[in-house]
Amino acid sequence: MIEAADTPHFRYEDEPGHPGWKRWELRDPTRFNGFLGAILVRREADVARVRMVPEHRHSNLRDHVHGGALLGFVDIALFAGARGLDVITAGPASTVDVSVQFVAGAAIGEAIEARVELVRETGRMLFLRGLIVQEDTNIASFQGVVRKPSQR
Repeated sequence: MIEAADTPHFRYEDEPGHPGWKRWELRDPTRFNGFLGAILVRREADVARVRMVPEHRHSNLRDHVHGGALLGFVDIALFAGARGLDVITAGPASTVDVSVQFVAGAAIGEAIEARVELVRETGRMLFLRGLIVQEDTNIASFQGVVRKPSQR
């Protein structure tokens, strides 16, 4: 049996240097998720905190985090957050729907964090919502629907 922290597709393990945080990453760094860099996850009660540090490669011409990078982060945070909340532990899942509202720009070089909550779980779907923050600034709000992995 494959342990939830050690699946064929993902690693989910303690992150040295960040006590209480887990590193969530695909085993294949050449896939899309790799463009964001390290993704850290921490559960606090009913919220999964998903963190990354944006770099110059994630910037736009205003020297803020590019909206496309934020959208990619939101999509990945849905899955990393679901993993942190223990509702998806293994296997490929799919984004069915996502909605994002941008409310402020995010600075490069400072951690951004998605705070993800599970709104509802059905047999095949997860309904999630969240807020991206950078320190005390709300950057974006989002909601998404994820189709859980098949039980094959």
